[in-house]
Amino acid sequence: MIIRVLVWIARYFLALTFIFSGFVKGVDPLGSAYKFSDYFAAFNLGFLEPLALVFAFLLCAAELYIGLLLLFRVKDLIAIWGSFLFMAVFTPLTLVLALYNPVSDCGCFGDAIVLTNWETFFKNIPLLLATMLLFLYRKKLTTVYGLRLNNFLAVFLLAISFLPSIHGYRNLPLFDFRPFSVGTNIPEAMFIPPDAPVDEYKTILLYEKNGRVEEFNEENMPWQDTTWKFVDSRSELVTRGYIPKIDDFVITDMDERDVTESILHNSGYYLLAVSYRLDLAHKASFDKLNELYYKALEQGIGFACVTSSSPGEIDRFVGQTGVAFPFLLADEIMLKTVIRANPGLMLLNNGTIIAKWHYRNIPETDYFQGNLMSKSLTSLRLGIDSVWVIVLLVSLLGIFLGIRLLKNAFNSSRKP
Repeated sequence: MIIRVLVWIARYFLALTFIFSGFVKGVDPLGSAYKFSDYFAAFNLGFLEPLALVFAFLLCAAELYIGLLLLFRVKDLIAIWGSFLFMAVFTPLTLVLALYNPVSDCGCFGDAIVLTNWETFFKNIPLLLATMLLFLYRKKLTTVYGLRLNNFLAVFLLAISFLPSIHGYRNLPLFDFRPFSVGTNIPEAMFIPPDAPVDEYKTILLYEKNGRVEEFNEENMPWQDTTWKFVDSRSELVTRGYIPKIDDFVITDMDERDVTESILHNSGYYLLAVSYRLDLAHKASFDKLNELYYKALEQGIGFACVTSSSPGEIDRFVGQTGVAFPFLLADEIMLKTVIRANPGLMLLNNGTIIAKWHYRNIPETDYFQGNLMSKSLTSLRLGIDSVWVIVLLVSLLGIFLGIRLLKNAFNSSRKP
């Protein structure tokens, strides 16, 4: 009886973890692709860079699929083998990441929950134990559905598993867990209180004696022993100080003059087209952005395109597309964080992000007439309502199937 309860707990613990992990990464597949790129760079696997997005789709869908199979008790053997292989691979991998720290964040929960590499490893231990328990007792698990229904549900859940990533790739993420979400006031998010703690470092001093190099600190350095010769020194972080929500939002003009403050404290509205690399951008959408630029001029709205491309690449791009709006420069990683589209569009009002659009959803020029704040709030509310409708429908489906599963499990346990 105790084993059955433990198996039941292990199943649903794994199911909910895999569903959450797959979903929060799946709504932002580009973020997952960027994380894969970080891994490829850290492990000298740059030749895999073109496949980063493919791996992101497959990983997010696989996690979500395994979780759904476990939750609804469909294709138990596939789900158990899948979860076991996942944890058998990723648990030692996260140990390597914790020991050598080639990337600071594994990205296992996307931007929803950021864990250190050691936190990720310790999180994986109970998950690995749960998968081992299910794996050991996999042959004793009974099938809930008939063969045809089991196969149908397996295909149905597989299709569902790819939906968050497909939507997240073609649109902005349903849930924006990054610091540049709509409603964020960038200057406030960048503010550091005067009494905020600062980084604390310790100095390591390296001295050599008889061919042996040892480490000392400022308190025990062998300053009286002239047989020790100073070699080198380094600083190590002891305590991390206060980190603002946004600490890297810097924009310069083509002459490398900082224009961040003038944009963030612009008294009216300001439209920022964001293209982290112009050579990879969706070029057809720049025709619409160019129309918006002229509309913005009519309405007294600031407009610029910010990119990490070099001035030479910008000149070539302007020659190819004929766009008339000005360009500004910023860090590529920061721009990828600001918006998951290339290009994307962001509407600011005195430093507050009041709307963001993927290039597939850029509004018509008429949108930028009248009360933009009211329109943006209405769009935001409709977007939130749509998300909650989806969450409610999925929850109701989960509750319905859960009740059916519990009923079947109860009836089967009463059979002799």
